[in-house]
Amino acid sequence: MSDQLKIMILSGVREQGKDMFAVQVNDEIYVLDAGLKYPDSSLFGIDVVIPDMEFFEQYGDKVAGIFLTHGHADSIGALPYILRKWDIPVFGSKLTIELAKIDVQRENKKRNNRLFNVIDADTEIDFKNASISFFHTTHSVPDSLGIVIHAPQGQIVYTGDFKFDPSASPAYRTDMTRLAEIAEGGVLALLSDSSNAEAHFPNASENEVGSYITDVFRNAKGRIIVAGKASNLNRVQQVINAAAATGRRVLLTGRDVNKIVHTAMKLGYLEVPDGLLMKFKELKDMPDKQTVILETGRMGEPLQSLQKMANNRHRMIRIHEGDLVFIATTPSHSVETTVAVTSDMVYRAGGTVVELGRNMHTSGHATGRDIQTLVDLLKPRILIPVIGDYRLMEAVKNLAVEAGMDPDDVFITKNGDCLAYDAKRGSFFKTDAVPGEDTMIDGSGVGDVGNIVLRDREVLSDDGIFIAVVTIDRKKKKIIAEPQVTSRGFVYIKANHQLMNDAIEVIKNSIQANFEHKKFDWTELKQDMRSSLEKFLYKQTNRHPVVLPVVMEVNQNRHRAMQKRAEDQEGGKAQDAKKAPNKRKCQSKNPAKKAAPKGKTNGKKKPAGKKPASAAKKSNTKNAKESKSESKVKND
Repeated sequence: MSDQLKIMILSGVREQGKDMFAVQVNDEIYVLDAGLKYPDSSLFGIDVVIPDMEFFEQYGDKVAGIFLTHGHADSIGALPYILRKWDIPVFGSKLTIELAKIDVQRENKKRNNRLFNVIDADTEIDFKNASISFFHTTHSVPDSLGIVIHAPQGQIVYTGDFKFDPSASPAYRTDMTRLAEIAEGGVLALLSDSSNAEAHFPNASENEVGSYITDVFRNAKGRIIVAGKASNLNRVQQVINAAAATGRRVLLTGRDVNKIVHTAMKLGYLEVPDGLLMKFKELKDMPDKQTVILETGRMGEPLQSLQKMANNRHRMIRIHEGDLVFIATTPSHSVETTVAVTSDMVYRAGGTVVELGRNMHTSGHATGRDIQTLVDLLKPRILIPVIGDYRLMEAVKNLAVEAGMDPDDVFITKNGDCLAYDAKRGSFFKTDAVPGEDTMIDGSGVGDVGNIVLRDREVLSDDGIFIAVVTIDRKKKKIIAEPQVTSRGFVYIKANHQLMNDAIEVIKNSIQANFEHKKFDWTELKQDMRSSLEKFLYKQTNRHPVVLPVVMEVNQNRHRAMQKRAEDQEGGKAQDAKKAPNKRKCQSKNPAKKAAPKGKTNGKKKPAGKKPASAAKKSNTKNAKESKSESKVKND
C-alpha cells in the first residue's frame, strides 16, 4: 500500500484569525496551530469563534500532536476548548507554551501540564510516519517558529505569521540560512501567511518604530496613555524603552497584561529596568510628565477602555486636558470605525491622539515583496495561501505567478477543503471535505449557538419580539381569559393601542379556528397563532418581529372538583374543633387525674383514701408504659 498524504484546511482561510491546519501522513495527523478569532458585529452576543470541534470528534484518535507557531490568540486561542476534552500533546517554544498555559488555565482550571512540550528551532521530533522540525521567523512576539513536516513524499512548510526584517533582534529574526537548507531538500507544498499581501510598501524596521515611539514620548507634555495588545511583546518592549529614555514610569492596566509581561520578564524576553513599573496607588503622586499608562487587552478591548476613560466610566483612569493617547498598533479594517469614534471621544475629553499606523507602515505580517522572496527562496511544488481574506489569497496567487509559479500550482481553498497527493502524477487534488464550520463560544457554552440562534438574535436586534399569552380550556373549546400581548424592541405600546387590540382579535380568531376545524394539537395551535400574527404585524408595520406564543391550559371540571375537596376538608376541620371542648370538659372531671399531679410524691407514702387502689394500679401501669415509650424513643 502506497503512503497517503493529505493537507487539511480546517480554518483560517477567507478570514482573519482562527488559524488551524493539518497534515495527515498515513494514520497520523499533525495539527498546525489552534487559534480563535473575535466576532464581528454580525455575531450577536458571541464571545469568540474557534474551529470546528467535529474534526476532533472524527479524527481525535489519529492526532499525534498540535504544533504552535507563536503565542498570539489566532494561534493558541482554541487550545482551552480542545484540551478540555482531548488529551493531545502540544508543542511550542518556551514563551509560546507559557502563554498557552495562561490561556488554557483561564478557561479550564484543571490544566494538564504533562501535555505541554517545549521545543526550539533546533528540535526535530520523529513520529511513526513523519518527522517535524522548526525554524525561526520574525513576528511581533519573540520565539515565533515556522514548521516543516518531513513526509516520505516531500517537505511541507507552514510559515505561521511571519515577515522579513534583517534589523530585528535575535529573538525576532528569521533564520534565512535554515530556510536555504529546507529549500535544498525540496519543498512539496508551502502554506504561506497572506494577511498583509496587499501592502505595496515595505514594513518599517522595528528599529525605526522604536525610535519613532521614543520621539513621540519625548514631545509629549502630559501623561501618555498607550493602547495596544498585551501579547505584542515587541511593542511592549519599545514602550518600556521609550519610557526609560524619557524619564517616565509605566503603569500596566488591562486584561492579562500583568501575567503576560511578568511571564516574559521571568523568561528573559522582556528587559525592564528596576523601578520602571509602578502600582496604581503611586499614580496620584506621579507628575503627568513622568507617567505612561499602558492599556492592553484582546482585539478591541484597549479601544473600549479608552472610550470608558474619555466618558469617565473607567474604574481607574480618566482622560483629562493634556493627555496624549498613543494607539500603538495598526488597526484592521474591521475596527477602523471604532478607532475614529474613540479618537473623537478622546478629543472631547481634552486629550489628543497619535496613531502609529497613520505615520508608519508597520505590521507583523509579510508584505507582497516578502512573500515573493519566500517563494523564490523555497521554490515550492504547490503554494496554498492561508491566514487571510479571499482577496488577500488572490493577491498571493498573483504575486506567486509574477515570481514564476504556474497558476495551476496555487490553490485558493476554503475552510473544510482537503488536498490529497497523487504520487503517480506528482500533484495534489481536492478530495472529500473535512469539518470546517465555525464553533461559537457564548459564555461557557461551546457550540450550542448555531446559525438559527444567530438568525433569531439578528431579527431581535432589527425588529424586536412580540409575545402573546392566552389561557384556554381544551375540553370546552373556549378561551378562558382575554389574551395578553406585549412587545420589546418592536413598537411603543402606549402609542399603538389599536395595533395591540387588533392583534388580540387575530389571536382569538386563530384559536377559534383550531377549535372548530381541526383535531386539537398543541404544535399546530401555536404555529397557527405565530403565522397569523406574523402576517398581521408585517401587513401593519412592514416589520418581522420574533413572535412568541404562550398557550396555557386550564380544566374547569378538575378545578371545581379540587375546590369541593378543599371545602370538604375545611368543613371536617371545623367539626373537629366543635367537639374538642366537650372532650376537655370530661377529662377535667376525672378524679384520678386530679388526685395524682406529676412530680409531687417525692417517694413518700401516700395517705390512705387519697386514691382508690384500682385507680393507682391503672396510673402506675400508664406511667410504666410512658416510661417504656420514652426509653424506646431515646434508644432509637
